Amino acid sequence: MELYDTEEQQIERIKELWNEYGKVIVASAVIGLGGLFGWNQYQDSVIATQEATSDSYVAVIEELADKGVSAANDVQTFIDDNQKTQYSVLAALQLAKLQVEAGNLDEALAQLEWAKSATQDTAISAVILHRLARLKLEQGNYDAALAELNLVKDQGWAGRVAELKGDIFLRQGNTEAAYTAYTEAQQDGDASQTLQMKLDDLAQ
Repeated sequence: MELYDTEEQQIERIKELWNEYGKVIVASAVIGLGGLFGWNQYQDSVIATQEATSDSYVAVIEELADKGVSAANDVQTFIDDNQKTQYSVLAALQLAKLQVEAGNLDEALAQLEWAKSATQDTAISAVILHRLARLKLEQGNYDAALAELNLVKDQGWAGRVAELKGDIFLRQGNTEAAYTAYTEAQQDGDASQTLQMKLDDLAQ
């Protein structure tokens, strides 16, 4: 490290360093501040977009509640325009529910299959998979229904999954497997209020 004999020498060296590196320091500071402001603007933009998407979601769900499946085209447009958000998945779930109530099972199945592929959220996936299994059960596609249930990873759904498996086994005529599944569901404690009736019917 250099030693400077006088204050003047130190000042001269500082001037030399400033001339040599000053512009770089200033440029770095400007870039840093610009990056900070740019990041803040980006964050503001993201928040504004999320709020707009949320508002649009509320609007289409209210329309769906008011008009039923006749609002399907508007809901589908929202889904198509917001495919990278969870709002689109939630909208697809709502539309599928209305399609089932209207007896449009194939349309409901298509919505649920898309929602299944569009989310990585395990909690939402459990809802989708359970509904897919119920729908496939109603269509008589028992093996496919069981396959959907086997994909459920959320342990909070263990009882409901076991109960629905029991319903599938019962529909297949396998009362022993149905009873075992219902008993398992009873132990998990999150099954439906009709589970005990199902067990009682099989016990007779």
